[in-house]
Amino acid sequence: MTETSAKHGSGRTGRARRGNPVSRFYGAIALFIRQILDELRKVVRPTGPELVRYTTVVIVFVLVIMAVVSGFDFVWSKLISWAFSGKVL
Repeated sequence: MTETSAKHGSGRTGRARRGNPVSRFYGAIALFIRQILDELRKVVRPTGPELVRYTTVVIVFVLVIMAVVSGFDFVWSKLISWAFSGKVL
């Protein structure tokens, strides 16, 4: 069995990549856009009823969190008011 080193078989000599920096820049942008489009092809889009269900869940969740935060704010303001003035406003 022979052992080979990755350095010997890679074909690169350690020098910097050749080519015009501008063309490499545009090539990198093109590669980035191709990768974006490939990922977008993998996206599963929701159906109409799923979209309505997801939207409803988000709106209900936001309303519940708003109610909880408002309740905490009301109670906290009453406690602070009582602590500094001695009476609840």
